[in-house]
Amino acid sequence: MVKIMNMPNLFSALSDPTRFAIVEQLLDKGDQTAGSIAEPFNISKPAISRHLKVLEDAGIIERRIDRQFRTFSIRPQSLRSIDDWVGRYRRFWQTSFDRLEKILQEKEEDDDKRG
Repeated sequence: MVKIMNMPNLFSALSDPTRFAIVEQLLDKGDQTAGSIAEPFNISKPAISRHLKVLEDAGIIERRIDRQFRTFSIRPQSLRSIDDWVGRYRRFWQTSFDRLEKILQEKEEDDDKRG
């Protein structure tokens, strides 16, 4: 099922340090079972399950069930959505800095002419 990326939900889910660390772990190590994801954390398995549910509901990760194992992986489209969102602001600021640089160069040239 394809979910439409809701940016506030994505950022809300990632704002929790544990959930952010889970995403980082999945990015570094690839697909993992819930047990593997839980290993580095000093919190209960039910708490990890709740974190995974929040990430899944936000569309950041997806769950596959293979026999008794639940494997989680990153949904690349969620990261692309974040990159697209950040890119809009990156372009805005780059354009603004380019305009500022041009204005400052023109002012410097005018000051040089006046001597």
